[in-house]
Amino acid sequence: MTISSALSAALTGLSASSRAASVVSDNIANAGTDGFGARDLSLSSINQGGGVRIDGVTRASDPVLLGERRSAGASQGAADTRAGFLQKIEGLIGTPDSPASLSAKLDAFEASLLSAQSRPDSQSRLAAVLNGATDLAGTLNGVSDGIQSIRREADSAIATSIDRLNQTLSAIHDLNGTIRTAVSRGEAVHGLIDRQQTLIDSIAELVPIRETRTEAGMVSLYTTDGLSLLDGRPAKLDFTETPAITPLMSMSAGDLSGLTLNGRAVSPTGAYASLGGGQLAALFAVRDEIAPDAQARLDGVALDLAARLDAPGLDPTRAPTDPGLFSDDGTLASASFETGLAGRLRVNAAVDPDRGGAVWRLRDGIGAAAEGAPGDPTLLQGLLAAMQADRPTLSTSYSGSSRTMSELSADLLSLTAMDRQFADARQAESANKFNLLREMELSRGVDTDAQMQRLLDIENAYAANARVLRTLDDMIDRLLRL
Repeated sequence: MTISSALSAALTGLSASSRAASVVSDNIANAGTDGFGARDLSLSSINQGGGVRIDGVTRASDPVLLGERRSAGASQGAADTRAGFLQKIEGLIGTPDSPASLSAKLDAFEASLLSAQSRPDSQSRLAAVLNGATDLAGTLNGVSDGIQSIRREADSAIATSIDRLNQTLSAIHDLNGTIRTAVSRGEAVHGLIDRQQTLIDSIAELVPIRETRTEAGMVSLYTTDGLSLLDGRPAKLDFTETPAITPLMSMSAGDLSGLTLNGRAVSPTGAYASLGGGQLAALFAVRDEIAPDAQARLDGVALDLAARLDAPGLDPTRAPTDPGLFSDDGTLASASFETGLAGRLRVNAAVDPDRGGAVWRLRDGIGAAAEGAPGDPTLLQGLLAAMQADRPTLSTSYSGSSRTMSELSADLLSLTAMDRQFADARQAESANKFNLLREMELSRGVDTDAQMQRLLDIENAYAANARVLRTLDDMIDRLLRL
């Protein structure tokens, strides 16, 4: 090897060491940056003339692990959403130890009937029955309104999620163009890819996605069943938020907005869901399945309550087509119009002095024209017996088994709690899987200890190449002195 070739080799070594130090320092600086892929300097030997060639900087990535982690993130987003809304529904119904719970209001109403039948002549005890009935109906109304508020909240969250999806897909598309231009100019694109990966991660919890990337660095995104979200140009998702939601409103009836992708209707839930498995699908499930199911169970309780006190023969003064103590907003409650009944249930105006009625009708009959014997407890006893009787449940939301009113209320809470507990279990399972995959991904990221060791090696290599240059310089000086 000539002195000139040795000098050239040492200079390339210094250049490679300098570039390697820059790469390592960049890795250490971004050790905690989301989306950052560790960089590695690619080198190769120069066959003619000797030395080292810098081939470029590569970005570490594990597409399989990344895909698994994103899929787990989507599952966790769905599980968190379901569990969170089911906890809210359970909170609306309340536990028996809460004085504001549905079961507590039911117990208080039965207790007022028991007290009034022992003193049917007591105006205050009859008033207590009216208050108990009013509180019970008001609690059913409040829970029903709360469930519809949950549907409204989910509907609003869907609209927000769709806006976020559209904006993020557009931003990823714009980065595709920037990356393509940079690649054509031979510029580094790893930082742009880091930004793009962070954007993709931000929507992965909404919709499970698959990613492919071309040699030019441009990324394409698809759903797990192959629906294109970004392939050349971003897809356009459309959804219309509904300002107010009632129990009778549904997507199948056309009252609530569905989801379209590039103008074509897609289903986020069900057996053939195109966007299923993530937080977006869970929000649709809350709005269209979970909350309506809870409403149906609540309506079943309201129907059973009204039907028990509308039983033929219980109150001879009431016409068969007239409501008993509880009405469907003034009319007779009916199984044919059960949906939303809990929100429409009212105490019959005939027993409410504030609406032109009289509390003595609780004792003498809803249709009584005049006050009867003040000591007659027959109707009050009949009302209490109807509440405590085992009878088949009319609503299809429950099995047809015979229950007391208290047992039906307990079944409502039990079914809701079971749904919430199952959702909590799925949430814990999803979180564990996501955290495990996230730890695996981080373990393959920037290892600062290894990078510091690498920096020491680079320092030694740099010093060695510099020593070669000094030696060559001395040799040249001695030759010049000859």
